[in-house]
Amino acid sequence: MKKCAWFVFLLMAVSYAQNKQILYGFTEIPQSLLQNPGGKTHNDWYFGIPLLSHIHANGGSSGVTVYDLFAVDGKDFNTKLEEVVYRLRPTDFFTFNQQLEILSGGFAFGPSYDKNEYISFGLYQEVDAILYFPKDYAKLVYEGNQNNINRPFRLDHLNGTSELISVLHIGYNKVVNDKFTYGIRGKVYSSITNVNSVSNTGTFITVNGDNNAYDHIFDLDLSLKTSGLVNLTMDSDFEMKDITKQLLFGSNLGLGIDLGFSYNIDKHWYLDGSLLDFGFIRHRKHVENYELKGNYVFEGINPIFPEVGSGQTADEYWTAIEEEFSNLFTLDTTRTKYTTWRPIKLNSSLNYAFGKKVSKECDCTFDDSGYLNRVGIQLYAINRPKLPQVALTTYYYRRLLNGLSVKAAYTLDSYSFTNIGLGMSAQLGGVNFYIMADNFLNFKNIYNAQSLSLQLGINYIFTNDED
Repeated sequence: MKKCAWFVFLLMAVSYAQNKQILYGFTEIPQSLLQNPGGKTHNDWYFGIPLLSHIHANGGSSGVTVYDLFAVDGKDFNTKLEEVVYRLRPTDFFTFNQQLEILSGGFAFGPSYDKNEYISFGLYQEVDAILYFPKDYAKLVYEGNQNNINRPFRLDHLNGTSELISVLHIGYNKVVNDKFTYGIRGKVYSSITNVNSVSNTGTFITVNGDNNAYDHIFDLDLSLKTSGLVNLTMDSDFEMKDITKQLLFGSNLGLGIDLGFSYNIDKHWYLDGSLLDFGFIRHRKHVENYELKGNYVFEGINPIFPEVGSGQTADEYWTAIEEEFSNLFTLDTTRTKYTTWRPIKLNSSLNYAFGKKVSKECDCTFDDSGYLNRVGIQLYAINRPKLPQVALTTYYYRRLLNGLSVKAAYTLDSYSFTNIGLGMSAQLGGVNFYIMADNFLNFKNIYNAQSLSLQLGINYIFTNDED
């Protein structure tokens, strides 16, 4: 019974948002190459300040906010909880993504008059998690089964995954000509922990019984796969240094690739795109998997509740039920190796640049200074366990001063239709600082926001762009 309880706890404990629409195409920031390895670059070399070059956190819910449940509005909490349970769908989800860049750098090379090739590299840590709303589970808990006789509850509504990984990467960027640039990035994934339960099927149904009031029929095919978790929770000799050892070339490794390009249609219009994290991780060590399969019928314990003077106490009654469940269900524990695929991400944008810098001395433009403004539309998609998630962004970019640029974006996504984000990149000497955030309309009441995102970082850049 303890193993069954542990299995259910792990299933419910796993609780994926990665769209970086403001960073994408923000070419003054070196980390934009992580969003498109074929993007444009504007520096001879750079290095990121260790642990400070890129800090990112993003969390969201597609169908409910904290405010929906805990707002001080005079409405009873149970009423609000009931509304949430019946409003959410099995495809609604809760996500969390966090990235911390440990080190990074890059440099241009090629002929001294035309450095048209660029190498970038780095190591970052990432947490990524998604949990879909288990609607039938929630309804069963909320309503009970007495009022749902002959109604099957679907067990495939339980679906979620979470992981903690490190990523070592190196990328190559090549300017082929004035129109076309391409890039490729190779990645080595090192999984620290992984928990996933994405292939559940089955039903639970209560029917009128013959030997008791009700029969409870279980058709189960539930599974939970874990790696790197058993040593965290079961190993008494485990220390924090054991995690740091797995940050680089740990026991559960994988490979991946990013591809990207930029194409100048004419002097104003350009198109770009990228395909990220086409790869896998093979989980070999510290693996512990749980499976609960089969058809079971539970008839209950007679009497349904002990009669007065029957000699059976309430504690003995519930103990009997516990023992019956323990004997009924067989939880298989295995250490079978398994493979997980990374969530593939797609970015693509169409952009229009305009507005040359004008010299006050001659009332003419600087032909080599580039455009001050850009507008565009960007499509983002990520593969998820149930359905792909898609976002559409329009943006406006403005270079205010040498070394100071801003970008505003409006995004339609799975969370809301009112996501307005702002980003800024500032460079003083060789030091570059950037910060960007989403959902500014909800900053007055962040508890009512369905998603929040923050990115910031500091780099040292030696730029070849002196305008």
